[in-house]
Amino acid sequence: MKTIRVKITAEELEAKRISEILERAFEDEGNPVTIYEDSSDGKIWSAEILLFSMEPDEAAALVRDRVGADAFAAPLEAEELPDINWVEKSLEGLKPVRAGRFFVHGSHDRDKVPGGAIGLEIEAALAFGTGHHGTTAGCLEEIDRLLSMREYDSILDLGTGTGVLAIAAALKARQQVLATDNDPIATRTALENARLNGARHLVTGFTANGVEDRRFNLYGPFDLVIANILARPLMKMSKSICARMTPTSTLILSGLRIEDGPRILFAYGCQGFVLDRRREKDGWLTLTLVRGRKHA
Repeated sequence: MKTIRVKITAEELEAKRISEILERAFEDEGNPVTIYEDSSDGKIWSAEILLFSMEPDEAAALVRDRVGADAFAAPLEAEELPDINWVEKSLEGLKPVRAGRFFVHGSHDRDKVPGGAIGLEIEAALAFGTGHHGTTAGCLEEIDRLLSMREYDSILDLGTGTGVLAIAAALKARQQVLATDNDPIATRTALENARLNGARHLVTGFTANGVEDRRFNLYGPFDLVIANILARPLMKMSKSICARMTPTSTLILSGLRIEDGPRILFAYGCQGFVLDRRREKDGWLTLTLVRGRKHA
């Protein structure tokens, strides 16, 4: 499968604006977008997106079509990258991550799990969630905090990716967790990771788009939902997610930029949820909301 990198170069503020446009424009497809300094003086930045199974000219045209006049003046280039597993490549040399009581690591660091920690072995895979991203780490810290304080009857990890959050909740609570994703590769990856971590008997999963699938009826209503997705789908699904939850329930929401906070709080506030705690990490936001109780 061809991997095409489309790069748009501009001054810092413009590049960041273009990066946000790219994220919104390709949010439904989940194509990875990055932004970084591209000059020693910090004045020039680059916004990049990876596209798959197309030629460079097609990728450039698609980006121009999606971004439109918003990036018309910024230089754009597209190139085919070598046939490398970029997810695996990006994890090479990454150190284990400690988030609360959880210790996320690869197989090569299996012997480094500290005493008293809950080890989560997550290898490179075609799914999001290794613990190194601010949203994943923020969710893990909240899972550890919440499940240290009380028990929950029914837990859902929506948009599970690698399954790291579902596995963490299952191992911490020693109970069943439902993990779903709209990508069948992610679902398979999550269940395989659950098996690898000795939690396959605790993690159940299936592929579903959103929460409208009737199979959710077999496991809900939920009093704890973890959704590390993105702001736009979280906004779009706010009513349907909350309809799957109990009158007294807790939400962990992430995949959010700091500036997404007010509109997320408004959307879920309309469903009776109030803010319990917010965590900021590396420019990303994790929100814990509660309904029907003062604290999670």
